[in-house]
Amino acid sequence: MAPIATAVMTRRRMLGLSAGLAAAASIDLPLRSALAAPALDVDAFLALSARLTGRDATDLDPEVGAGILQALQDQGHGGALAALAAESAPAGPLADGIVAAWYSGIAGSGAAARLVTYTDALLWGPLTFTKPGGWCGGATGYWSEPPEA
Repeated sequence: MAPIATAVMTRRRMLGLSAGLAAAASIDLPLRSALAAPALDVDAFLALSARLTGRDATDLDPEVGAGILQALQDQGHGGALAALAAESAPAGPLADGIVAAWYSGIAGSGAAARLVTYTDALLWGPLTFTKPGGWCGGATGYWSEPPEA
């Protein structure tokens, strides 16, 4: 039978353990509450998005909202989203990122960015003079007639 290995608590291990516990205890309370906050559902995310974009929640596409929410949660922002939704005046980089995702159709940035929608991005609404590339505006030659007033 093999001897049972026993862990020896050396002074170095004790100091390392103490330092780790002290660091964990010093985590800022808002960060801890954001990590412990329950995940948002699509309706709560649409309500948050409506507050951030200044639009009515019924004007926001639930499928696009679900895609943006899932992308942000996959990128590790689940707890921060719930904390942001609980704020009376949500602001900050994540809030800006949500607005940017609705208008561009791209959630996140860098290597983690995910295309959620192209043709249903909010930016096409205010741009009445153009449309998404590859999106047909009408029958062949539709552009040769002046637009209706």
